[in-house]
Amino acid sequence: MFKHYSVLLHETVDGLNIKPDGIYVDGTLGGGGHASLVCSRLSDQGRLIGIDQDKDAIQAASERLKEYEKKVTIVRSNYADIDQVLGNLGIEKVDGIYLDLGVSSYQLDTAERGFSYRNDAPLDMRMDDRNPQTAADIVNEYSESELFHMIKNYGEDRFAQNIAKHICQYRQNKRIETTLELSEIISGAIPARIRATGGHPAKRTFQAIRIELNHELDVLENTLDTMIDHLNEGGRLCVITFHSLEDRIVKNKFRTAEKPCVCPPEFPVCVCGRKSKGIVISRKPILPSEEELAENSRSKSAKLRIFEKRTEV
Repeated sequence: MFKHYSVLLHETVDGLNIKPDGIYVDGTLGGGGHASLVCSRLSDQGRLIGIDQDKDAIQAASERLKEYEKKVTIVRSNYADIDQVLGNLGIEKVDGIYLDLGVSSYQLDTAERGFSYRNDAPLDMRMDDRNPQTAADIVNEYSESELFHMIKNYGEDRFAQNIAKHICQYRQNKRIETTLELSEIISGAIPARIRATGGHPAKRTFQAIRIELNHELDVLENTLDTMIDHLNEGGRLCVITFHSLEDRIVKNKFRTAEKPCVCPPEFPVCVCGRKSKGIVISRKPILPSEEELAENSRSKSAKLRIFEKRTEV
């Protein structure tokens, strides 16, 4: 069964400032937790478009949202293709879009998906099983330099160089096939004193591989502006991130959309002509409550940021 705790559920749905007859897009539908609450606030004239690339999520959300089926359209796709998804539905503008960028509990806890370093399973990590490349392909085919830069940039692991070296040494004798096999290689590359005091030694490397395989940061970076452009006046974009790399992208994109001027600060007036697309609603990220943290420890790194489209002052 597809299980996923909907992180910052009420904060996100409240942040959308829902109009009962509005059109909303859930770009990361998952198990449909956020979508269910959104639908409960929509009238019969309202509409929700749910997008997800994971077929298990599509199946689970379709079941969960059955009572709202007249106002819900579910599309198996990546939110990067929002232009095409909305175009196919004859929709140009919407009243709100939201993203929950976390890996679902289902994906982490279903061993055969290969996301977890705690269970032995094939090295997969694909959000979309139509992707011909798997995590095993990256681990076994990237050069030592490529592995180092991936782990350093996406995992922010200070032992990236040694981890990459150990992976390449190991695979000279046999292909790395499973999550525990990789996890043990990574553990061997990290000093014992660090293993004893820090978190799981494989966490950062697994994150890096997952981001690389699913192009997570590229998709986020390249799609936020498009999403803002699809908003009606007063429409909102809510994004939940789970690590600093994602949060930095969202924060910077929202800031640029609000204050796009690139003129030197010494200029008395703006001459670049770039126009603001709206305002950042959340000056500081919205964090989970103490109650939520007690219920779901996986929410501890979650941050919500909200942007509102305003072209008319």
